[in-house]
Amino acid sequence: MIVVRNIFQLQFGKAKEGIPLLKEMAALSPEGSVRILADVTGDFYTMVLEETAADLADVEARARAEMSHPSWGALYARFTPLVMSGRREVFRTVE
Repeated sequence: MIVVRNIFQLQFGKAKEGIPLLKEMAALSPEGSVRILADVTGDFYTMVLEETAADLADVEARARAEMSHPSWGALYARFTPLVMSGRREVFRTVE
């Protein structure tokens, strides 16, 4: 199994605006494959969109499907002005 974490450092005070947008973006993914995390310690205003997939091919297929959804572009355009920086981490689960 693959775990992908899209980590966003939001601008100061922008979490209230960012969380609903992340929830809408997460709704474009298969049911139960995405969760949203918010910082408790560490850098303030850190949001994580975490997704699980069977393998890297599944990650790529989902990304194509999500980004081709009619509402994705508008959501992305509203979310990116809230973001200072971001990064992606990709992990393979160890069983």
